[in-house]
Amino acid sequence: MILNRSAALVVAHPGHELRALGWLRLARPVVYVLTDGSGAMGCSRVPSTKRVLDETGARCGSIFGRFTDREVYARLMRADIKLFIELAEELTAAFVNERIEYIVGDASEGYNPTHDVCRLIIDAAIARVRAITGRDIPSYDFTLVGRPDECAEDPHAEPLWIHLDEEMLARKIETARTYPGMADEVEAAIAKFGTDMFRTECFRPVAPGPVNDPDSPPFYETYGKQRVQSGVYAETLRYAQHVKPLVASLHAWATAGVQP
Repeated sequence: MILNRSAALVVAHPGHELRALGWLRLARPVVYVLTDGSGAMGCSRVPSTKRVLDETGARCGSIFGRFTDREVYARLMRADIKLFIELAEELTAAFVNERIEYIVGDASEGYNPTHDVCRLIIDAAIARVRAITGRDIPSYDFTLVGRPDECAEDPHAEPLWIHLDEEMLARKIETARTYPGMADEVEAAIAKFGTDMFRTECFRPVAPGPVNDPDSPPFYETYGKQRVQSGVYAETLRYAQHVKPLVASLHAWATAGVQP
């Protein structure tokens, strides 16, 4: 059973683990978090996530709240590809050294660029492990914006499902509601979906291979334009200009030396 294997969780922000609390308690993964979740308010959520991990038996990985949200955004804006490749290199080494057997992480939903970049880094690290060791590591994602129990059927791969009993669901909701700094997001999600929908945790298999460009501009680009027009941002982060070059660079790095 895959739950008995060595696992890693890789997320963009502290607090994302709240959507996967049932799995977190069962799998007790090594957890990697790119940013401190400080956002515009400048208040780190790292201590809050550290408490969640201590309570569930999971443990912190080598990358744990290393950057502020503003710093990651700024690095994307100035095309600091080297930084993101270095993160993928570090994750690659961690997956090998920790003997990770499967990975769960943020889905790419076009909602937040750091979420999507996190997924790019995960995929690149897994591809690099495959390139240098010949070992395939199963990879799964979970939604942060969409329904928590939604999982499209894939005839080629089986999703990982976790179904919580009443006690585990109650603990999950209580942990989320008492997590400092995320009260608004948690209550908005509960208002939108209800509590019972969070009983089911679905982790979708992520197929290896190159990333396809989105059919339309992602939400973060449209939202960024609105923020520029209102004077909050000076410039819009755009997929084609700021993210697509990173997609190509990470893929080239991950597959370097692989025979076609």
